[in-house]
Amino acid sequence: MPIPLVNSIASWFLKKRFHQIDLFLKYPNEVQNELLLNLINTAKDTEIGKQHDFASITNYSTFAERVPIKNYEGWQDVIERSRRGETNIFWPSPIKWFAKSSGTTNAKSKFIPVSSESLEDCHYAAGKDLLCMYLNNNEDSQLFTGKSLRLGGSKELYKENGTLFGDLSAILIDNMPFWAEFSSTPSNKVSLMSDWEYKMQAIVDETINEKVTSLAGVPSWMLVLLNNVLETTGKQSLFDVWPNLEVYFHGGVSFTPYVDQYKKILPKNSFKYYEIYNASEGFFAIQDQNNSSELLLMLDYGIFYEFIPMDVYATSEEKAIPLSDVKLHQNYAVVITTNAGLWRYKIGDTVRFTSLHPYRIKVSGRTKHHINVFGEELIIENAEDALKKVCKRTKAEIVDYTAAPIFMNGKEKGAHEWLIEFKTPPKDLNYFNELFDNALKASNSDYEAKRYNNLTLNKPKIHMARERLFYDWLKQNNKLGGQHKIPRLSNTRDYLDDLLRLNS
Repeated sequence: MPIPLVNSIASWFLKKRFHQIDLFLKYPNEVQNELLLNLINTAKDTEIGKQHDFASITNYSTFAERVPIKNYEGWQDVIERSRRGETNIFWPSPIKWFAKSSGTTNAKSKFIPVSSESLEDCHYAAGKDLLCMYLNNNEDSQLFTGKSLRLGGSKELYKENGTLFGDLSAILIDNMPFWAEFSSTPSNKVSLMSDWEYKMQAIVDETINEKVTSLAGVPSWMLVLLNNVLETTGKQSLFDVWPNLEVYFHGGVSFTPYVDQYKKILPKNSFKYYEIYNASEGFFAIQDQNNSSELLLMLDYGIFYEFIPMDVYATSEEKAIPLSDVKLHQNYAVVITTNAGLWRYKIGDTVRFTSLHPYRIKVSGRTKHHINVFGEELIIENAEDALKKVCKRTKAEIVDYTAAPIFMNGKEKGAHEWLIEFKTPPKDLNYFNELFDNALKASNSDYEAKRYNNLTLNKPKIHMARERLFYDWLKQNNKLGGQHKIPRLSNTRDYLDDLLRLNS
């Protein structure tokens, strides 16, 4: 079959999905409520279902009264039982796969259940929808005339007690239909290599002679790969390597710190960037418009959403609200109930709604990754907005960063201490720090109040990290790979002190 015909058929097939998307755009709360009742009914005869008498639950309010909200630690015992081969604990169909995830660089790993339903109705459905939306917005796309360069995690699948665990990307690759490999590169054999550094060069060698039309992966690690491609080929622009490249699908970490570096190696205004919001627990939202940073919350993937306002999070007043009760521009912690048997599970992310018709969001940070030692409520979104503005003014470029509090000591005021690895450092670090402090004040009124006349907080303290510091730290902790992330902000000094020792 000629490639242009394949392109046309695939585009037509994917666009047929739009009538289903239209349904949850028009009736979002009805779709979510029906989904919740289906999940409850499906799991009513499981151990969890009997414990909370799912059979008699007919509405959201009863569900919220009976089922407690938990984080991973609250689920760990039953997940471990499931990993040992027990069935029908929290979901009726056997759970064969567990996505190993640490989220950041914590030593303790999570094992997130992945059911056959969540694979098909969530993760794979989202991949099709992403293409569907992109093609709908770009009718002259030639996406299917070439291959997608995908960069996933770095682990193989490991068998234990009859169940399998590994990176989510390894699970997805292992379960893909055989024909899917023909439309992507590198090969499954290279994608699943466990030695990250060896694998990176193998990907470069295998992909530079392919016709690549799209990229997919985490921005930080994809940038490392793409710079390796340019170094190997001796080219200045990726379009000299892959002239038909048209879009980069990215997620996993904020794209803000990396935008300018991508634009340097992809110097075409017509090149598209599409953001996704997914995790081991599920696929949640997709950018549905060209040149937009807003993500459409996907409401029919077998995931029921609740939200905890961050001003009551982890307090005695903490209470989750359904989608129908959210407000614009407030920070919420995300709680999910899924078709893999996670019931009212805190995923650790924070979002804010930018639109209620339809429901669109921006990911604003992590519930654990903020600094609030002095009541300043500094979140990742504040930090990255401020860094972007200051880098633009000082012509600096950042590779990675982390920050932690300097705690008060006697009469000594507190402060925030930053460790930043620059690709292009500012000419004057003191001037950079002054601009950065002012940008943080402008983006966060709580921070501004604590900084007023050095009332509680002194000016930030910034250290320049040596080249490859964060890479070496990840390598030292056996955390190289597409699913591992640098912890940006922390209320403790554990990460920062460790990095400062390595920096010296």
